[in-house]
Amino acid sequence: MINRSDWVEDFQKNISELIARSPAADIERNMKAFMTQAFSRMDLVTREEFDVQAQLLEKALQRITALESRLDQLEGRQPAASAAAAPGVPDED
Repeated sequence: MINRSDWVEDFQKNISELIARSPAADIERNMKAFMTQAFSRMDLVTREEFDVQAQLLEKALQRITALESRLDQLEGRQPAASAAAAPGVPDED
């Protein structure tokens, strides 16, 4: 008598062979080829590339924010310093 696990393995093997010989296997191969070709034309990026670019963008935005803040500070001081000191006259600070 054949045990249950051998029967299940034999059944799975028979189903796999049946699918491999059926038109479903050809359809699957054709669909994979079609989708691969379509995706290659779309110029997609991998998830890893996307994550790296997202990190670079976040760093750039932080740097821009810091530079804008520094620029605001410098511009805030410049008009007051230039208005207080006439040309050729040193500041009293």
